[in-house]
Amino acid sequence: MPGACIVTHLSAVLLCLAAAPPGAAADPAAGADPGMVAAPAQEVAIGAPLREALLTGLNGPSRLLSTYRGKPLLINVWASWCGPCKAEMASLERLAWLDRSRYFAVIGISTDDEAERAESFLRLFNATISHFIDRRLQMEHMLGASRLPLTVLVGADGRVLAKIYGARQWDGTDALRLLDDTFRNKR
Repeated sequence: MPGACIVTHLSAVLLCLAAAPPGAAADPAAGADPGMVAAPAQEVAIGAPLREALLTGLNGPSRLLSTYRGKPLLINVWASWCGPCKAEMASLERLAWLDRSRYFAVIGISTDDEAERAESFLRLFNATISHFIDRRLQMEHMLGASRLPLTVLVGADGRVLAKIYGARQWDGTDALRLLDDTFRNKR
């Protein structure tokens, strides 16, 4: 698909192949073998609410996903090695600075395995919006990020409103119309 990167993380393959033995606890803190990898979470469908997740901060503090409830949210899933992700990053920054963005929040989720590479990428783009890293692929699986970039539009109530694969100019006329149409009456 033009304008999108196919996600081929070895860790994603391992997550798909790994399955805890019957009766094993899924949480290492609850006594499971810390070497075991939990099976990936099921993708949240459009119309369904996002599950709670701890977002590990890259250029700011870590936060719970639920702290974004109360106003619409644009989640951009990216990786430093993804060319189309690079192509749209500056437009996300410009979008976040537009007056209309006061009605919704914009965050980024890196699927990089190494925080240093993601942090370097953010410095390159002088990122000011909050970005988080998803080393355990929790958000990648929950959002359905099989191709990058992925932008997920979420209503104020935490329900997924739309999933857009591929790069966009998020501060352009067509994207702003899409955001207005999607978020209208969802605040």
